[in-house]
Amino acid sequence: MSSDSAPPPTLRPIGVHHVAVIASDYARSRRFYTEVLGLQVVHEHYRAERQSYKLDLQLPDGTQVELFSFPNPPARPSYPEACGLRHLALRVADMQASVAALAAHGVAVEPVRTDPFTGALFTFFADPDGLPIELVGPLAPAQR
Repeated sequence: MSSDSAPPPTLRPIGVHHVAVIASDYARSRRFYTEVLGLQVVHEHYRAERQSYKLDLQLPDGTQVELFSFPNPPARPSYPEACGLRHLALRVADMQASVAALAAHGVAVEPVRTDPFTGALFTFFADPDGLPIELVGPLAPAQR
């Protein structure tokens, strides 16, 4: 590239459309994502040729989670530092109420911590297959 040519254009995404998750037990994960996390079902399809369900779920801001089932999917190679998607992070308005709701469903949640860089409250829990899910809340009271 010569010094007088312009750099190539930069991709400028405007948001996240979806995150895809493969479940080992479709019914169990469907219940978790709809009844425990409260995600809204947009579409659900069974693809006979792939012996696979595809469930499109939506958060209030329009972001989607695609839940798939496949026969005998391989296990996650390690936890939590496997190469690839590390975790799904969900923003919540009230950390205490969110943790209480998860606990009411029997979901184990790590202690709530404060991010030392952003000042936001956060915690982790896992979906039925051990996929780490993070809750990111508002700023900690001392940070406001």
